[in-house]
Amino acid sequence: MTEISGKTAVVTGGGTGIGRAVAQALAHDGAAVVVADIMHDNAKACVAQITEAGGKAIAVHCDVCERDSIRAMKEEANRAFGAVQLLFANAGATSFEPLMEMSDDDVDWIMQVNLMGVMNTTRALLPDMMAAREGHVIATASMAGLLPGWIPVHVVYSAAKMGIIGMMMNLALEMEAYNVRTTVYCPGGVASGMAERNSLYRPARFGGPSQSEFRVPEASFKDNPVLMYPPEAIAPIVLRAVRNNRPFIFDHAEHRKDFRVSYADVVEACYDDIAEYEREQGRPEVVSTRGG
Repeated sequence: MTEISGKTAVVTGGGTGIGRAVAQALAHDGAAVVVADIMHDNAKACVAQITEAGGKAIAVHCDVCERDSIRAMKEEANRAFGAVQLLFANAGATSFEPLMEMSDDDVDWIMQVNLMGVMNTTRALLPDMMAAREGHVIATASMAGLLPGWIPVHVVYSAAKMGIIGMMMNLALEMEAYNVRTTVYCPGGVASGMAERNSLYRPARFGGPSQSEFRVPEASFKDNPVLMYPPEAIAPIVLRAVRNNRPFIFDHAEHRKDFRVSYADVVEACYDDIAEYEREQGRPEVVSTRGG
């Protein structure tokens, strides 16, 4: 079981939406929280709410696309609260543009902030957890990553979020010897406000922030209507799963059927196909083996 009270937690993208709700829930449950966000004013507003409620928190500017920014955030966290035991790698950005209408900057930004942002933050904070033989890394992916065929017009975002799932599942194997846990959170419909604020977060090297209106094509959701929950409602779900060391966190129980229909059933059918081939044609000749 992962304890929260008395621990130091870092939440990236902690100034708004899911990150803010999780940061506030962590502080309520006794953690000292580092609220890290590319929009420093948002982080400071979140911290003000936490401290007014009697919690412990600091606000730190952090661009998860920049390794130096993450290292500076870690130093501030260590000075304020000591070693970090809980990392919520939550910062992200979204896109609902057709792949071939996206610029190179669009693609690079979505991949960097979502996939490499989690990778960079994890690599920066993991060594202290490994040395202490204690820690938990929680990364925010998406149902668009777990079920990449679920929402159309979401190619780059789905690729990045699916990458997070693979990263955390494989990292769990490496970290078992160090007593460091990993968890992937796959939001299935949370009114985080990310889409509305998305363009404001864009770093200069990817074209910079803008006030452009965010557009979600009708094709993205017309066949998969999504029930949207407020971030405050899902924060207890997230912390409950973390305490119980769950490898995945889901927030909509009804999506189990979508997993079966659009992913599990498809994969099983493909395994049926190769099994039928082997029955008819035999297995290919084995030329070597690995392991064992």
